[in-house]
Amino acid sequence: MEIEQRLRGVFVAALDLDQDVDVQRLEYRGTEEWDSVGHMTLVAAIEDEFDIQLDTDQVLDLSSFKVALDLVTQLRG
Repeated sequence: MEIEQRLRGVFVAALDLDQDVDVQRLEYRGTEEWDSVGHMTLVAAIEDEFDIQLDTDQVLDLSSFKVALDLVTQLRG
């Protein structure tokens, strides 16, 4: 649960979203804030917060909050 809460905070801060946003419903390009620039900002913020490095395929696959949560959980092992 800690990873999910931290990741939620990263999404809200990196994409400049309202605190009460339902992150579970967020998808890449599904909201104005999560465009290509927002995507790279989000990737950098995730890498910083969790001290991980995403490879190109992982960056391209990062299409929703759930995908991000699964990826971070897997990399944090």
